[in-house]
Amino acid sequence: MKVTFLGTGTSQGVPVIGCECQVCKSLDFRDKRFRSSIHLEADGVSLVVDTGPDFRMQMLRAGIKKLDAVIFTHEHKDHTAGLDDIRPYNFSQQIDMPIFGRRQVLDQIQREYSYIFSVKKYPGVPQVDPIEITENQFQVNGLSVTPIPVLHYKLPVLGFRFGDFSYITDANFIPDESLKLLEGTEILVLNALQKESHISHFTLDQAVEMAQKIGARQTYFTHISHRLGLHERIDRELPEGIALGYDGLELTLA
Repeated sequence: MKVTFLGTGTSQGVPVIGCECQVCKSLDFRDKRFRSSIHLEADGVSLVVDTGPDFRMQMLRAGIKKLDAVIFTHEHKDHTAGLDDIRPYNFSQQIDMPIFGRRQVLDQIQREYSYIFSVKKYPGVPQVDPIEITENQFQVNGLSVTPIPVLHYKLPVLGFRFGDFSYITDANFIPDESLKLLEGTEILVLNALQKESHISHFTLDQAVEMAQKIGARQTYFTHISHRLGLHERIDRELPEGIALGYDGLELTLA
């Protein structure tokens, strides 16, 4: 299995015009973050979790030529706004792109992209095959995916486990039932927005505490705000086995 971090940022992590903070002025490439998303290849399956506003540039940068499916964690715009840019994959692969999401996610996508679902479609619009998922395990072309229910304040969000790799973004609460689903995971990706308290995201300290509770061999943090601080500085402060993720990071799992 190969995992590529397409983006590790958030809308609050995008450099702000005129901002003079250290992160926005940093020359370290690890401080330049697209919106949070990953690409995963396993057993011949190529999939993406979330298509944020930066989706097109992320896929071009990573050189991903084949895409079998998109899985959505939740319906917020910073995780869905790039869906229109699946068109090249429709064209090159001659398939309707399977998109997996909870019912409320698919309903939101249908409202926001009504032209995709129109009875009389304009030529060239994205072609999708919406597939509803629940909290039960499902498959993408034979690849097993286990949903991990979490809460983003009061909004239900799904993390996902693929074998020994687990991915959770946009959360500030993980119920005991979901912690059980994470037992034995080798690599964990978890959101850590900033040091200050936040209504719907883990802070850095909360994310460290949760990572240590889950006990993965290695944890990487994602969905990072520029308010967290410089990558190099924050990374040095983290306990062993915990690190900040960064755009372009590649992991290979047996």
